[in-house]
Amino acid sequence: MFTGGTARLLVTNDGEAPLELIVEPWADTCQIQRQQTCVVVTHSPAADGSWSGTLHGDEPFQVVHRRDSVTVWVNGHCFHIADMAGRAIDAADWQCPAQGATS
Repeated sequence: MFTGGTARLLVTNDGEAPLELIVEPWADTCQIQRQQTCVVVTHSPAADGSWSGTLHGDEPFQVVHRRDSVTVWVNGHCFHIADMAGRAIDAADWQCPAQGATS
C-alpha cells in the first residue's frame, strides 16, 4: 500500500500552436494541443509525503516556461501525465508504488 503524498500540476496550452511538455529528470516529452490541459501527477517516496524540492525544500515541482515548451522538474518517485478526465496521456510504467507496481 502506498503511504506517501501525491501532487498534481495542471499545464494548459492557451496558445495558437502545440506546446511541448518535457518532464525531467526522465526527459519524457509529449505535445499539448491548443486549448488542452494536461495533469502531471507525481508521488512522494517519503512516508510523511514530503518532497525533496528543487530550489527550496518540500516542492513537488519546478516549472520552466519557454515560448514553445514547458519543462516540469518532478521531485517525486515517479510521474504520470493524464488529461483532465484522468485518462492516461503518457502511460509509461515508472514502477510507481501509488499505482500498485513494485519499486
